[in-house]
Amino acid sequence: MSAPAAIYRTSIAHVRRTPLKNAFTYRSYSWYVDVDHLPTLPRLLRPLAGFAVADHLGDPDGTLRGNVERFLATRGIALDGGRITMLASARVFGYVFNPVSLYWCHNAAGELRCVVAEVHNTYGERHCYVLEPDDAGRASVPKAHYVSPFNDVDGQYRMKLPEPGERVAVSIVLEREGHQPFIATMDGDRRDATVPNILAAALAVPLAPLRASAQIRWQGLKLWARRLPIIKRPHHPSQEAVQ
Repeated sequence: MSAPAAIYRTSIAHVRRTPLKNAFTYRSYSWYVDVDHLPTLPRLLRPLAGFAVADHLGDPDGTLRGNVERFLATRGIALDGGRITMLASARVFGYVFNPVSLYWCHNAAGELRCVVAEVHNTYGERHCYVLEPDDAGRASVPKAHYVSPFNDVDGQYRMKLPEPGERVAVSIVLEREGHQPFIATMDGDRRDATVPNILAAALAVPLAPLRASAQIRWQGLKLWARRLPIIKRPHHPSQEAVQ
């Protein structure tokens, strides 16, 4: 059974602990949708939220469901038609930026089978992690993708990814040898995706994807100005069924 689309008005925090300390927080909003029932906005509102398969993993000419299922099949996971929900930013005036898109994947009985965390970097690359959270939404996975020019691909991600309800509360912690050099969190309240709520979100955080992209790049420039060493980007091998 599909749930109505929702908007989460969020606060996103990034905390870098080593080798330099840096922290920042910004406001944004994310859409929570059933991939089989993507929202179709009234004509005048469509520039405020566009959903394109090409913005996510897999075949840009396919479907979100088909692409997620094909990727999971490479890991030996079958959903048998179970519901898939996605938390992500939509295109706003043609621009999209999704540091992380999350997919909660259920089996035919409605039980959560796994979560796919689709991570994008600012170099146009993407990498998908498959996680099988415990009852509290906690899971861990080795880091395998270069995201920041100031962090290599060593370490383990410890994530907390409970399914969104009245609130969303997601955290990603990078762990290395007993310390945590980087932490990212996203918290927010749910609102139904009604016309007034769509307009309110767009007015509260105009051009949200562009602002998020600019904020992250600005923080990178500040770290570079503080002489934090830049780590050369390694070759990222493509994953099967992920383009």
